[in-house]
Parts: sequence; structure tokens; C-alpha cells
Amino acid sequence: MPDLYKVSSADLRRAAELLRAGRLVAFPTETVYGLGANALDEAAVQRIFVAKGRPLTSPLIVHVASEAMLEPVVAEWPENARRLARKFWPGPLTLVLPKQPTVPDVATAGLATVGVRMPAHPVALALIHECGLPLAAPSANRFTQLSPTTADHVRQSLGDRVDMILDGGPCTVGIESTVLSLATTPPTLLRPGGIPRAKIEDVIGPVQLLAKPSDGPHASPGLQAKHYSPRTPLFLSRNGEVPEGRGAYLQVRRNPQSRDVEIVLMPDDPSGYASALYRTLHELDERHFDWIAIEQPPSTPEWEAVLDRLRRAAHVNNSKG
Repeated sequence: MPDLYKVSSADLRRAAELLRAGRLVAFPTETVYGLGANALDEAAVQRIFVAKGRPLTSPLIVHVASEAMLEPVVAEWPENARRLARKFWPGPLTLVLPKQPTVPDVATAGLATVGVRMPAHPVALALIHECGLPLAAPSANRFTQLSPTTADHVRQSLGDRVDMILDGGPCTVGIESTVLSLATTPPTLLRPGGIPRAKIEDVIGPVQLLAKPSDGPHASPGLQAKHYSPRTPLFLSRNGEVPEGRGAYLQVRRNPQSRDVEIVLMPDDPSGYASALYRTLHELDERHFDWIAIEQPPSTPEWEAVLDRLRRAAHVNNSKG
């Protein structure tokens, strides 16, 4: 097992005790840090929504450490789920399936389905094994803000709203999991993420895209028009154009048409870019720029997840620049 970074066996035992007592524990996954609670404890799940300021229309993802832990969570485990789990678990793929009655409705926005995944991080897996519970765990930050990829990001966003933070070092994938509903025919990609759509289709065939989120409960987390946003106004730039004032420009290849700009070179591959994105935006947020502009990546399937995050982060700013 890889190094657990700053997490000791005593830390894991204490965190497991807190979770069994209905408290909140932030822990690392390969995607982002999660704010965990016992997924089968309604009062504990409610605490997640209060701590994040999260609307009850946004469901949570349940994290497990083995397929055996799915028994009290999902009512069905079809062949497509088995095939995808064999290929991508542990990893950044969430599968949406009919839920068991033991999962409180608050965790699923009142829907009859639940999202489940097995995280690929040694601390997350060790914690779930230690407490013996499936853990509901959205990103450990205030709702709509930048997701945390370090323990310090969690502390800055949630402070004393969380009972314990396990520091497992920086997250490697850097953006949230792909969410795929197997409760529809054909399966529906609800949120692009750490596993590209093409790799899923290689395993189970074509999947459809979600046309538009409903006004009521969402089928997946991360479907709000404004989400993943830094405090600094963020703009998607075309042809190197940037606003007036002091700013930072994230680019792969183009140069901005402005002098008072700090250039931030980003990786030119989608996975490297995704891994660096939230960390970079957190760092720039602390420097109090007037704006952050981002060279828009290519509109190709490989960049689907990154583009989704950028468009939601820049949603309220698109008309300004």
C-alpha cells in the first residue's frame, strides 16, 4: 500500500469513531477531498448539507471499499455495473443505480437512485475499511466554490464545520469523478470527469449525454450552472483577449493581448491539465488578482471534463469579458 502521508493508524481509528458517532470527517480521494459521513445515518448526512450550505436538490455520492459494501446501498448490480467496476474501480467513476431503502432520501435528493464509487486513494480505502460503513462524501468545500485538492484547502473553506481532516497529500486526478447512470437505457453520462466517455464506451457501448438538468432534484452532483468557482472573477478567453486590470492568464499556447498579465503555463494534455487546474486556481485566488482568464481548451472529447468545469466556473462572468 502506498504511503498514507500524514495519516497514522491512530488517526484512522479516531476518524472511524467519529464517523460511527454521526460526525463529519474530511478525507482525500484521488479526485478531490471529500466531506464524509455515514451514508446510512440520516442525521449525519444532514450535517453534510448544513456544513457545505448545499441545497437538498443536489444528491451525494456514496463511497465504498468493496463490492460487498454495496449490499445496503444499491438494489441492483447489473452486468454493465460489474464490467465497469472490474475495469475502473477503484477509480474516478461513479455509477448511478436504484437505491436500497436503507439509504436516506436526503442523500439522494429524494430520488430512487444513488451514485456509488470506490475511490482509488489508500487513505480513503483504509478509512472506509476501518469504520465499516459506506460513506456519503461530496467535495469538502462550501457549495459552488473551488473543490479542495489538499487538506489546507479544506481547512480554509470549512474550518471548524468539520470534526476531523485526514491529510493524505495532494489529490492526483484533481477533478471530480465521472458520473454515469445505469438506471436509463442507454446509460446516461450525467457528469464528465476522471474517466473519459470513450473509455466507458469501449466497455459497455454507446452512452447518451444528459440533455439538460431538471429544475428540481438533480440526477447527479455538479449540475448547477455555477459551480467549481474561485472567488476571483474567471473568464474564458478567445484569441488571447483578456479584461482590463491586473490578472493572471492560464494558457497552453497563446499569448494574451495585455501587458499587466501574469502568464501561467498549463499542461497541454487533458489529464495533466485537470490534475493542475484546481490547485492553480486556489493559488491564484490567494493573490487577489482582478481577474483570472483561461485560454479555452479544444472542444474535443478528450477535454470534455475540463471544459465542463471551466464553463461552470466562469458561468456568471461570460457576459463581462
